[in-house]
Amino acid sequence: MALITWRDDFKTGDPAVDFEHKELVDLINELHGKLSAGDHSVEEVENFLGEINLKISAHFALEERMMRRASYEGYEAHKTDHEDLLDGIREIMIDYDTGAYAEFEDRLARNLDDWFSNHFKTHDAKLHAVFGHHH
Repeated sequence: MALITWRDDFKTGDPAVDFEHKELVDLINELHGKLSAGDHSVEEVENFLGEINLKISAHFALEERMMRRASYEGYEAHKTDHEDLLDGIREIMIDYDTGAYAEFEDRLARNLDDWFSNHFKTHDAKLHAVFGHHH
């Protein structure tokens, strides 16, 4: 059971951004699959979280560059949302390291699902409105 199902309304209209969004969704689903199946070592999960963190950071940097280039007026709010999410993931990683396993899976699933659904629908959809016209 995938945690996040890729939907067409996640598309921003920019192929590079959409490709990265898809990759992130796949990565998160893979981690979620491992967690639900219970066949994961602490190391594996930490590596996964590290990879998700890196990918998301790189992805945000791409979106932020695009926004700056377009003098996008929602830039600050969008960037703040990115920073909140990264903080959330870092907190999850710290909790995981300290052995707060019980809530870890629920929190990770909730955070990522909330974020993808909300962030894509609100912030990235606004981007879509801006960038979608240029393609």
